[in-house]
Amino acid sequence: MVVSRFPELAGGTFTLLSDGWDSVAVDVDDRLIFKFPRHPRGAEALRREAAILDVVGPAVSMTVTALELFEEPALLSRHAKIAGEHLLASHYGQLGEPERQQLGEALGLFYAQIHALPIADAKAAGALPVDAFWPSEAISRHIAPVLPEHLKPWSEQVLTRWAALSPDPHGEVYGFFDGHGWNMAFDHEAGRLNGVYDFADSGIGPLHQDFIYSSMISADLTERIIAAYEALTGHSIERDRVDLLTGVHRLWELAAEAHLPDHVPALVASIEAWALRP
Repeated sequence: MVVSRFPELAGGTFTLLSDGWDSVAVDVDDRLIFKFPRHPRGAEALRREAAILDVVGPAVSMTVTALELFEEPALLSRHAKIAGEHLLASHYGQLGEPERQQLGEALGLFYAQIHALPIADAKAAGALPVDAFWPSEAISRHIAPVLPEHLKPWSEQVLTRWAALSPDPHGEVYGFFDGHGWNMAFDHEAGRLNGVYDFADSGIGPLHQDFIYSSMISADLTERIIAAYEALTGHSIERDRVDLLTGVHRLWELAAEAHLPDHVPALVASIEAWALRP
């Protein structure tokens, strides 16, 4: 379909990227990304992401993707690929102090700018509420058969605190809510973040929750992001709340996928890494 719509790419190198839930993507020559929705819900998500990025792009200093939609012969999007690779925990551990600080400051600025977007503007572009975590009782019930015994006292403590947690003191914002390293384009040679992408899961949610995803890379990075964010915005961020929400998020993910045996080991490993961190 790409070549029939864009014949000038006929001699290009095509790489299928099939991991997406809502869309299948094709990388052309390591410079263009085409996305094809898998189903009607995916088509709706693709249109929503394109509209949201039209609002986000001019508002942030960070490089983000700019989706161009084509409706014929079937819906697809095209955007220039942001050069760079994923940023994983093992990569972060190899960065020096200046690179870590620069990364934390760049992401702190990104969150400050995206949270400053009026919620009304984000909603007008199609932004929806982010998925709410399940109640503690439901999470506990679903993880019980698959969570190792040595992690259950920790999970019970987390879920008890979650059940009693007060509303976010800063209320709700439009946010990224997906700021892990698989959505980052990082130049490992230069030690620099070139941009972030995949705004399909962005939306309206509690401000503190937007800071939990970077801990999939490193808790140290999260602290640097928060410190930079506080300096820029004047908001005081509750570290204990961010830590608690990080734990709840990992337990919730396991609860939601506990019926998928192939997914359980990686999700349990993620919980263990957080629960037993130094």
